[in-house]
Amino acid sequence: MNTPNTVSSVISSDKVNGTNVYNPAGEKLGSIDSLMIDKLSGKVRYAVMEFGGFLGIGTDRYPLPWETMKYEPNMGGYVVSLSKEQLDNAPRYANDTTPEYTDEYGRRVYDYYGVPYF
Repeated sequence: MNTPNTVSSVISSDKVNGTNVYNPAGEKLGSIDSLMIDKLSGKVRYAVMEFGGFLGIGTDRYPLPWETMKYEPNMGGYVVSLSKEQLDNAPRYANDTTPEYTDEYGRRVYDYYGVPYF
């Protein structure tokens, strides 16, 4: 997809953090905590979504391949084809840890979501 670089198609990462993530049925799954950017290519690899817990306690982080997400202006958030039940087995990590984003880890995440790992 070739999207022109306009004011409406470019966004600062600080505006993405906190944006809600929904499934196609419109159910809120969580919100984006951070973006993981490839240092060499400059492309966003993952949107790390917060899900679960209560008031930030017990909240897990779910790395979602950027390619799985689509911004939906009418919802003011991102839509990913994923149910809450699918999140039960999805790759995740606790709020107080961060995995090493190695190629092996990346392949496991991308495989789970059925996205080719470049």
